[in-house]
Amino acid sequence: MPAYNEALTIAATMEAFHRELPEARILVVDNNSSDATATIAAETLRRLGALGEVLAEPRQGKGNAVRRAFLDIDADIYVMSDADLTYPAERIRDLIRPILEQRADMVVGDRLSGGHYRKENKRNFHTFGNSLVKWLVNKLFCADLSDIMSGYRVFSRRFVKNYPILVEGFQLETDMTLHALDKRFRIIEIPVAYKDRPPGSHSKLNTLSDGARVLFTIIQILRFYRPLLFFGSLSGLFVLSGLAAALPVFSDWIRYQYIYHLPLAVLAAALEIVAVMSFGVGLILDSISHQEKMRFEKDLLVATRIK
Repeated sequence: MPAYNEALTIAATMEAFHRELPEARILVVDNNSSDATATIAAETLRRLGALGEVLAEPRQGKGNAVRRAFLDIDADIYVMSDADLTYPAERIRDLIRPILEQRADMVVGDRLSGGHYRKENKRNFHTFGNSLVKWLVNKLFCADLSDIMSGYRVFSRRFVKNYPILVEGFQLETDMTLHALDKRFRIIEIPVAYKDRPPGSHSKLNTLSDGARVLFTIIQILRFYRPLLFFGSLSGLFVLSGLAAALPVFSDWIRYQYIYHLPLAVLAAALEIVAVMSFGVGLILDSISHQEKMRFEKDLLVATRIK
C-alpha cells in the first residue's frame, strides 16, 4: 500500500485486507507523509498481529513508493491497493485466483464497467482523462481493456521482476498497463465496486496538473511504444507545412520563372528536410524497439527456464 498523508484511512484499509487475507504480509510504503500515516500503520500492524512492515520512501510519487516495495519484497503474488478505502478488500481473493491458476500475469480491479467510478467520482475531468487514455491505448495495441488507471491490481512474480518502474507519479498504472501490453503479459480485468473517499479524506490528484500529465502521457505512449507512428506523424506535419510555405514560391516560378519569395523558399526546403529526418528517426527507433522486444522475450524465456 503506497500511502501519502492517509492517516484518516490507513488503519481501516489495513484492517479490511487483513480480515480478508490474514496470511498475507502487509507492506505500507510511507511516501514522505507529513501526518501520522507511518505511526498509525505501524501501530495497526502490532494491534492486528499481522505480518508486515512500514517502509519509508522519501522521494515523492506513487511510482517511487511502489518501486521501493517491488525492490525490497520477494513474493509469489503481489497485491497493490491505494490506502484510501476506495477499493473493496472483500474482492481480493477473486483477483488473486487467476494468478494462482496461472491464467494471468496481472489482474486489474475494473472500476468502470459497473458504472461505480462514474457514480462515485466527483471529478469529471478525471473521468474524461481515463476515457481518453483508454481509447488511445486500446487503439494502439488492439486491446479491449476497460480500466487503464485502476490502482487495485494483483501481479505475478514474473511480471514484477520483469517490470522496470521508470515513472515517479500517478502515471504508474498507465505505465504498468502499457508494459504488460507491449511485452505480451496476460491481463485479466475483474469488475469491482468503487466508492469515493470518506468525508475528511482528500485526493492527492490535482485536476489541472494531472490533466497536463494525461496529455503528456498520451505523447509518451506514442513516442516510446509507437515511434514510427509518432515521428511519422511529425514528418507529415512538416511536409504539409513545407508545402504551404512553398505555394507562393511555386506561384512565382509558374508566373514569372523567377522566385521573389526567397525566404519562403528556404523555409520550405528546411521544413521538407526536417520531415525526411523525422521519418528516418522513426524508422530507426522502430527497428530498435523491435530488437528490444526480441531481447526481452529471450531474457524472459531464460528466466522462466531457470525457475
